[in-house]
Amino acid sequence: MKHHITFAIALAACAALASAQQHSMDMSRYGGPVYSGAPALTVTASLVQAGGGAKHFSAAKALNAIAGPKLAKAEIGKLSKQYGAKRIGTWVGVFDFAVKDALRIATAAKVKLPKGNLKGAALGATLVGAGLDKDGTFYVEYMLDKALSHGIHMQVMDDIDKKFGPDADADYHRITNQAMVDLAHALGKKDVKLPDFH
Repeated sequence: MKHHITFAIALAACAALASAQQHSMDMSRYGGPVYSGAPALTVTASLVQAGGGAKHFSAAKALNAIAGPKLAKAEIGKLSKQYGAKRIGTWVGVFDFAVKDALRIATAAKVKLPKGNLKGAALGATLVGAGLDKDGTFYVEYMLDKALSHGIHMQVMDDIDKKFGPDADADYHRITNQAMVDLAHALGKKDVKLPDFH
């Protein structure tokens, strides 16, 4: 029940944010809508803090902080069976790089993160809510646009392509879609849908 209440509160906050959003009719590289409004920097800061901070960000640490060690371990096991351990290892590495690269670009653009104010299930629910389109389908690109901006997200994707290759970039988005929908379902939001790209 606690997770359901937390999720409802977080989604309500996302709905309020959405009322002031400006959307483009363009589609993202791997599917879903493009967000072109102001970034939700407090949520981004909360994710960075959950992962150990800007200099030492770890996607694995963030997942543990958001989902709890037991659920995080089970999810990594589930994803490893679904996609293979090698691809999951690359996914984690790309995720770590993507966050650090985005922060590097943001810092160069004089973007300053505030102090995060979300932890655990509340943070997870808010991240999921940020990636939901109007019919309840989760798109990681939609979430990433909101994290720092569409422009920074696009630049990070290009950097991933250069460093790891397009296949790793595609898997970063594909597997994150699956992981975030799994997290939503674990938090009790069973109606969150997977996009075709997963």
